[in-house]
Amino acid sequence: MPDGGKLTLELSNAMLDDRYVRSLSLSDVPAGQYVMLGVTDSGTGMAQDVIERAFDPFFTTKPEGEGTGLGLSMAYGFVKQSGGHIRIYSEVGHGTTIRVYLPRSTVAALEPVTRRTATPVGGNETVLVVEDDKKVQETAIEMLSQLGYSVLKADNADQALAVLSSGVHVDLLFTDVVMPGTLKSPEMARRAIQLQPNLQVLFTSGYTQNAIVHGGRLDPGVELLSKPYSRDDIAFKLRQMLDPAQAAPPCKSEEEQAQSSRGQVTTKRILVVDDDGATREAVTELLKMLGHRCEAISSPRQALEVVIRRNFDILITDLNLPGMSGIDLARSILARCPKMHVIFSSGHMVLPEQASDFTWRDLPKPYTLDQLENALRLVP
Repeated sequence: MPDGGKLTLELSNAMLDDRYVRSLSLSDVPAGQYVMLGVTDSGTGMAQDVIERAFDPFFTTKPEGEGTGLGLSMAYGFVKQSGGHIRIYSEVGHGTTIRVYLPRSTVAALEPVTRRTATPVGGNETVLVVEDDKKVQETAIEMLSQLGYSVLKADNADQALAVLSSGVHVDLLFTDVVMPGTLKSPEMARRAIQLQPNLQVLFTSGYTQNAIVHGGRLDPGVELLSKPYSRDDIAFKLRQMLDPAQAAPPCKSEEEQAQSSRGQVTTKRILVVDDDGATREAVTELLKMLGHRCEAISSPRQALEVVIRRNFDILITDLNLPGMSGIDLARSILARCPKMHVIFSSGHMVLPEQASDFTWRDLPKPYTLDQLENALRLVP
């Protein structure tokens, strides 16, 4: 709606009968009772050829740099995972309606359990807060001080390392993921641990744990406290890290929950190599949606460094990469990790004679979520 307009949200019960299901050949959507969420705009609308490709990953009608074509494909994946159905109705010049049908539950609604709020537990350890935003820094320092901690502060990574090099003992480093300057937070944390090996590191960010890890900014397994956080949140997280024996069992990650809900997916460790940032982001989100663990890399050099430190089941790589072709990269990785499986994902066709010395699969771009899922299922 480039000139503004009206957005209408609707929620109602709905019935998808046998005739409707048969007319659309919906073998994966049973007839029955559903809850319908409808979103209607009064915008420019879509032509029929656009509607037919709207759920394809990477497909977008927006100019370069203004969209990845990921939104609707993610919605499609979520709806399919939930056993539902999604449908687009649109007319050029009149607007678009997207209807999401999710299976209706007949189970009685449960009243939420009322829990008494426990007093947050603090400590007397020393915490170094690294934050370039003065207001956020002041808030964090105030919270930690109220909880009894001794608090030191630094405005950037260089100041933080100077504090740690001074000989002052620090129990926990609390730092934003995104910091100004050439020295990034993950590297600063690695150097900090070299200076004080018993140091605990807690990152904070406005992004979620999955977005940070799958976006390649942090390694899996790091500790992250998502913004905004309350005094109770930071109190619990610090005691969980500083007193691990007393911490409650961790909740399942989003990937583990997704895997449990599907029940048939075997989580695979996947290395994605693509020099296009939007493509890397899109692929990692799709793989996460399918319940897999993924690390996205922009260059062959980085990929070769990563496979030395971590194990992967599958390599998904573009053919045209800076400094090395995807085929040569696959050969180099297989020389070190012969059990890895290779999928070439590119807009160009891979000729059999180009990679006749090892086994690989082809996943031409652009591809749908179903095509990606099928390609991964074919891998043992």
